[in-house]
Amino acid sequence: MKKFALFASAALGAAMLAGCAGAKQEASAQAGNPFATASFQGILKNDFADKGQAKVSRLKQTEAQYECSKYDYLGKPMPDALAKSLEAKAQAGVVYPADGKYLGDWKEGLKIAENGKGMQWSDKPGTPNGGNCLACHKMIANDPSQGNIGPELYHYAKLRGDSEAILKYTWARIYNSGAFNACSYMPPFGAHKILTQQQMKDVMALLMDPNSPVNK
Repeated sequence: MKKFALFASAALGAAMLAGCAGAKQEASAQAGNPFATASFQGILKNDFADKGQAKVSRLKQTEAQYECSKYDYLGKPMPDALAKSLEAKAQAGVVYPADGKYLGDWKEGLKIAENGKGMQWSDKPGTPNGGNCLACHKMIANDPSQGNIGPELYHYAKLRGDSEAILKYTWARIYNSGAFNACSYMPPFGAHKILTQQQMKDVMALLMDPNSPVNK
């Protein structure tokens, strides 16, 4: 299963990689994963402390993070049944806008897409996070600063349309890309509260609004 992402950020992605000890992790350690051992987790807890927006609580992995890192370390493909189970759980956890409105202000969405700040020790608590979308995706014509780790998003709505199905799919992708790819590199912006619902609406507008530079 290929790994790909929408709106990923190296800084935000690194902020969410961690581990926690437990019976399940210990069992995996016996299978050859030393990063799951209680001793390794003890080192992490002793050597890290809350600072700024970076919190020690991130050392605790979600089920998907744990399983993906385990199979990656072991160099084995994740069983399809497990991948589908993790994706189903992620899909069930997607929270769609209560007002049924998916689009905000594309101009604000562009600012979020260009902003790579957030969730690092040097960021002041309370300061809104960025999405850093351009670090991984080509979204705008003739911008040499854009990345190519994720799929190209230029002309996103122009190519896909703006049906209800596309709106829901795009929202879910931003909310938690793990709903479609269990081990996606893309941070779960909604599920982990990296972006607020309004910020997500603004990014949606950047992708969907015909007046957005994405669709020009």
